[in-house]
Amino acid sequence: MLKKTYPYYLANQPQQPNTDLEVLDKYTGEVATRVAVPNAKATEKAIVAAVKATRPMRDFKPWARQAVLQHCAKRFAERRDELAEALCIEAGKPIKDAAGEVTRLIETFQIAAEESVRTNGETLNLELASRLDGYHGYTRRVPLGPVSLISPFNFPLNLVAHKVAPAIAAGCPFVLKPSEKTPIGALIIGEVLAETDLPKGAFSILTLDGKHANALVEDERFKLLSFTGGQIGWDIKARAGHKKVTLELGGNAACIVDADQGPKLDYVVERLVFGAFYQSGQSCIGVQRIIAHDDIYDALKKKLVAAVKKLKAGDPKRKDTFLGPMIDVAAAERLYGWIEEARKAGGKLLCGGKRNGNMLDATLMENVPHDAKANRMEAFGPFALLTRFSQFDDAIAMVNDSDFGLQAGIFTDSLAHAMRAWNELEQGGVVVNDIPSFRVDNMPYGGVKLSGLGREGVRYAIEDMTEMRLMVMRER
Repeated sequence: MLKKTYPYYLANQPQQPNTDLEVLDKYTGEVATRVAVPNAKATEKAIVAAVKATRPMRDFKPWARQAVLQHCAKRFAERRDELAEALCIEAGKPIKDAAGEVTRLIETFQIAAEESVRTNGETLNLELASRLDGYHGYTRRVPLGPVSLISPFNFPLNLVAHKVAPAIAAGCPFVLKPSEKTPIGALIIGEVLAETDLPKGAFSILTLDGKHANALVEDERFKLLSFTGGQIGWDIKARAGHKKVTLELGGNAACIVDADQGPKLDYVVERLVFGAFYQSGQSCIGVQRIIAHDDIYDALKKKLVAAVKKLKAGDPKRKDTFLGPMIDVAAAERLYGWIEEARKAGGKLLCGGKRNGNMLDATLMENVPHDAKANRMEAFGPFALLTRFSQFDDAIAMVNDSDFGLQAGIFTDSLAHAMRAWNELEQGGVVVNDIPSFRVDNMPYGGVKLSGLGREGVRYAIEDMTEMRLMVMRER
């Protein structure tokens, strides 16, 4: 069970000045717990503390950072059930998916622990001409300094981990703003971090809403802003000033099913259904556009509809529930409106399409007009659409005909098609013979176009949170 109240964290310490933020059970709509909310003075104190912690965190040795991260991974494993239950309540995530996210939280901190002692440089050969005899170059990576981190509601544990764990591994003090809709996971992470010997001021976790988080975006004392969320990220980048900015802003992921997949359709369907509808489709790389070859289109459609109709929706606390609620009624109303718009414009509803509060049926459509919101924008809910293709280059063009480019998938037995997809798809990542929703926490993850800037994945985030420093030495 959740505690009755949770504090926020200021300079490594819990603070409970109020209980102003209500956190809802996303399935029942009831208040599950209350959280303290910081004011502007507390935000300023957090920034000042992070600045003061810059030198102590830089001097905090790699082995000590590793010990902190290892301690966190161990404690998360010990509190696995508590973390999963909190995630199930505050995000409405089915308990099986919640347990899987806790596993990824642990793994991400374990990966960061390993990478914390691998921030190596290189030796450069500078003797490129006789005038350079005796010169040698060496590089190392040094922490940027204080960083601000803003995470979304859909992965309240692992997307926090992908910001917090690299910051610790890199030696950067940080101020984190989790989503006010799902703050509990981040606050439990803060509780565990408070058990460690991180330097004072190394971390603050502030349960601010977006309207009161301007300092985390605009304050020049931060050297990097890492933001995961919606298209508001581009406005945030414009206001961020001189600091480095990394953005992960979602997509409308496509998956190609090639003509040769007829004998393997059962596997393809299993993966597509999972990719489109796990955690109610609220994933930046959830399968939204299924682009299938004419030769297998009808068979694929029949199997997909049958599989989607079997999905069990309801209380996410039940172990047999696959489809839980969306994050709130407004999100469900938005997507329902897009579905209705597509239907009225000629799109055919294959299954689903009904809404009750923030519960939206798993929905499949075909013949959705090209310019419909359900095709062009990020659905971020339990929705997918089917489209035909006859020539492989047409499928490539359909995937690329999008303002987004996070990840794409392709099911094919053709090495030539796999390589062509890798070469031609305008995406941050291409997944062959699986869904675009596939992610391992050590791989580079990020997008192009409106999907964002930079890459997460622990080692790549550490690179963003550090900068190269060169030393040139002359023999004499």
